[in-house]
Amino acid sequence: MRWYVIVSKVKVVEKKFNAKSEFAFEPNYNVSAGAKAPIITSKNPQKIQLSHFGFTPAFAPKRTYLLNARAEGDHNLDNRSDFTGAKGIIKNPYFRKAIRSQRCLVIADAFIEGTTANKLNEPYLVYLNNIFNDTSDLAESQLIVYPVFAYAPETSWEIGFSSLYVYFANQDTTNRLSEINGFTFFTLENQYGLFFDHAIYSDQSRWFFLGKLRFQSFPLFYHGIGIKSPEQALAKVQANQILIKERVLRKLRKDLFVGFEFDYQRLSSVDFELTESTNPNLELPRGSNGSDNIGLGLGFVRDNRHNVLNVRKGFFSELALLHYNPAWGSTFKFTSIISDTRFFKPMGKNNVLATQVLGQFNFGDVPFNQLALLGGESMMRGYYYGRYRDNNQVAAQVEYRFLPIPFNFTKRIGAAVFGGTASVFDEVNNLGVSNFVVSGGAGLRFLLFPKKDIWIRTDLAFTREGRGFYIFIGESF
Repeated sequence: MRWYVIVSKVKVVEKKFNAKSEFAFEPNYNVSAGAKAPIITSKNPQKIQLSHFGFTPAFAPKRTYLLNARAEGDHNLDNRSDFTGAKGIIKNPYFRKAIRSQRCLVIADAFIEGTTANKLNEPYLVYLNNIFNDTSDLAESQLIVYPVFAYAPETSWEIGFSSLYVYFANQDTTNRLSEINGFTFFTLENQYGLFFDHAIYSDQSRWFFLGKLRFQSFPLFYHGIGIKSPEQALAKVQANQILIKERVLRKLRKDLFVGFEFDYQRLSSVDFELTESTNPNLELPRGSNGSDNIGLGLGFVRDNRHNVLNVRKGFFSELALLHYNPAWGSTFKFTSIISDTRFFKPMGKNNVLATQVLGQFNFGDVPFNQLALLGGESMMRGYYYGRYRDNNQVAAQVEYRFLPIPFNFTKRIGAAVFGGTASVFDEVNNLGVSNFVVSGGAGLRFLLFPKKDIWIRTDLAFTREGRGFYIFIGESF
């Protein structure tokens, strides 16, 4: 390397290397031998200093600004890229002392190099692009927006946009990664929706905000209530839905949070469209005329995950109690208890074993849209969300993730295999082994943000009733 380029701002360099600079350096597109440029030395790694580019041996009578201190020294005269021989620089009289005790980090954004044939008569600027390579500062926030095309029998074609915003509080990478995920869509059947999910950690995780928002005009398939409900839907329910669920949690001690939970669900403009084979005298479920329900309660969370979109090691457990009451505006009076426990264990260097156990238990006059719903893109993939519904649900799943697959040509392709089982029931004595359903499948992963370890997942899941296909940013749990 004969010349290099530095254009990064001082603040960016300071945050990236956790070092301070006492001077401001201007962009330099041609840092050559003898020019002053910023470095960080091994003796003082917390300070950015100015130094001359080039090396002068201690025995030299004057400054020489030597370049190209090749690690292999004279042992690789053919410039083979696959050279694995001895490091000749260790015995080179010019560099053997400095290489052991006087190293420094040269701050650069790109360097200038020539071809093998024409050398520097044909110079090239060598750098990593930021289209397929994540060259952003790890501490910096990132936003991605991308189009989405999908198909479902109840909606026809969906066209929309997804967005993901991730950041560290105070741009401090020792904090947990916060994420805000948005999705909006329109369909050829004049349906639409707007979704937002978030997991936000304040500095040092003193506060934890976990929630979601749903607004959609979107059909629901209603198969009835219970695990014995028929495979063919009894009705397609056209309705407008609003869901706002928020947890405001305060850290009590390391990894333990407690706080307030709020849940608002509104179902309006409800129209049950019975299928041709359905008895026209079908008794419609509770809440079939619509309802507004507000739940207030407490939540206890144990969480030591660092990256909620892709957990490689950690534990998450939530126990929540929500009460819905006409005294504060609910149409129906009922209580819901939710238990959600997840465990993530690294298996070797790159693989992860993930498990989840979920329980939901309702008591009182629960509307049909707020019963325990089995299926969806997170738990029991392959089943339509709400394919089975009842007062209570227990579910479990396990997933093995290869992140990445050890290919020679790329480290950005991964995979996963998964399986799960679940059941819904009205009373505990009706919970039997024969009433459990199963699902399983596999999928591919693509590493979207390498520095933040965020992947896009595509899953194909199978059940006894069919299959489901999913594309999302972040793992299902």
